[in-house]
Amino acid sequence: MSSAGSVPAPATDRAADPTLPAFRVLGVRVHALPLDAASQQISAWAALRDRPRVVVCANAHVVSEAGRNAGYAAALEGADLVTADGTPLKWAGKVAGFPLKRRVYGPDLMLAVLERTAGTGIAHYFYGALPGVASDLAARMAERFPGLRVAGTWSPPVGPILPEEPADSLAAIRAARPDIVWVSLGCPKQERWMSLRRESLGVPVLAGVGAAFDFLTGRTRQAPRWMRDNGLEWAWRLLSEPGRLAGRYLLQGPPFALRLGWAALLGRIRPEPGP
Repeated sequence: MSSAGSVPAPATDRAADPTLPAFRVLGVRVHALPLDAASQQISAWAALRDRPRVVVCANAHVVSEAGRNAGYAAALEGADLVTADGTPLKWAGKVAGFPLKRRVYGPDLMLAVLERTAGTGIAHYFYGALPGVASDLAARMAERFPGLRVAGTWSPPVGPILPEEPADSLAAIRAARPDIVWVSLGCPKQERWMSLRRESLGVPVLAGVGAAFDFLTGRTRQAPRWMRDNGLEWAWRLLSEPGRLAGRYLLQGPPFALRLGWAALLGRIRPEPGP
């Protein structure tokens, strides 16, 4: 375990899918898919079941972490879909020539996929959050989306990722044979977990959605929609959880904004090469 409390992500030789439009933000590849297209792509991968794929919902915190930790950056580079979860990344997409109307926010993306796959037989597994939250979420989503197939839930112990996770949790996921595992462990833990487990689990899609479980069960109150759509969610969350989030937003936010602005001025935010 490193001083940052992380497990380095394994090296990956997976090439990015050139058919998905993407751009670079401070070294991180972000895909320029709107919400509907992203949910459609995830649903198609889940139905295809050809190989395991990883979905990351990236915001400023994710990009900042990648700049500080090479192992974490490698985990992001190995992801198959990285959405513009944060408003700054949506703005960066516009600079790169991809005018996304809305950010592809983790909770919204999960709801869109659940709605799209209800009644199709695609099975969902909810992994993460504190004890009882995942099972509560599963019950709420099954009621909200009739025909939704829930394969199971698991709330892992709080703490750092261990290279050798208790076998019962991984065995439970494999036995349930889900098509999509929704992972709510927070950044950077969930991206490292998905990178480490993707091959051993063999699940078609692992999707990290941050605090979505807490938001959608009402345990954490979401910012009003107008704040979320106008880049002000950080202020709401800072006021709601100042002890936990002050360091992230007050210490990481301004340097990230300066780096992003400088990159835009220098023309370093540009589309990825196409096919």
